[in-house]
Formats: sequence, structure tokens, C-alpha cells
Amino acid sequence: MHEYEVVTSETVFEGRVIGLRRDIVAMPGGVTSQRDVVVHPGAVGVVALRGDEVLLVNQYRHPVGRRLDELPAGLLDVPGEPGLLCAQRELKEEAGCAADTWDVLVDVLTSPGMTDESIRIFLARDVHEVERSVQEHEELEMTSRWVPLADAVRAALDGSLENAACVVGVLAAAEAARSGFTGLRPADAPWRARPTH
Repeated sequence: MHEYEVVTSETVFEGRVIGLRRDIVAMPGGVTSQRDVVVHPGAVGVVALRGDEVLLVNQYRHPVGRRLDELPAGLLDVPGEPGLLCAQRELKEEAGCAADTWDVLVDVLTSPGMTDESIRIFLARDVHEVERSVQEHEELEMTSRWVPLADAVRAALDGSLENAACVVGVLAAAEAARSGFTGLRPADAPWRARPTH
């Protein structure tokens, strides 16, 4: 197999959350090609289950210009913070909840043709309410609600749920529930695709 060596690499843009890197990559056949990469710190999401219900949050998402139902989630923006601690923090901040049982549900490369963004979706069970530590901006108007997992699955399949991490998480949680939550990885399992920059 061909070795896809990066011949040159330069940072084109650095924003508050993402960056843009331009790589020149050695391709098969002795040629090179430019690949533009959206550099992302990575994120976590939480499928919180209470019996047969899943917790959804709703917030405004500016790139699409409307509110979306999503999982509690957040960026890995604290240097060195383990994914589990980030997930626990986000569940508390966004929904005022904590959980006693945590597993890895799925790891997802969100769009590997253009970004290195990876999201780890945790499964949180034995959920209980705690004081919500409200943040700022869109999170000030964030709402949360419990919905039957079966309804969330239908919403994912009929297009009502559109956030990719939410769709993946809801469908994975339904399968995990169907199999009695066996075979899940521990909350501190290795995360191959977690961005390291």
C-alpha cells in the first residue's frame, strides 16, 4: 500500500474553536495533491438514559440558523482533560444531571474527508438531577427534556433528529439496550481517533 506522506503543511487559519491546515500529500503515481483539513479539538456527547427515556437538549445552532435537538455535548477544550470528565461536566452544565454508571457507547469520526474531528459518545445510566451550572451564549436558552428512546429512534429515522452525534448516539443506545448493555467499553477505554493537537 502507498505511504501517504505529508510533504508540506501550513496553518492557514486559527479560530476560537477550529483551524484550517493545508497539507501537500504524496499520492500514488508519484504526484502530490493539496488537502485542506479542518482542525478540531474533538468533543464528547452523552446519551443519558433514565429507564426507557433519553435526555435531549435543544439549542440554537448558528451554522444552520435554527434550534436542534441534541445530546448534551461539548468540546475537549480543557488541556489534558480526560473525555469522561468532560462528559460529566457537560451533562451537569447543559442538563443539570449526573450519573453513577458510565460506559463508552461509540466513537465517531464526524466527517473524515475534511476534518480530524472525533467525538466520543458516552452512555450514562443511573442518572439523577444536580444543580445546573448555566454557562453563557446559546446555553443560556438551552432546554432539556426526557423522551422515550423509541420515539427518539423514530425521530432519527424520519429526519426529525438531524444532529449527527445525536442520531448515532440514539441508534447505538437503542441497540445497546436491546442487547442488555453487554459488550460496552469502559469509560476510560483507549480512544484511537482523539485529536492530540
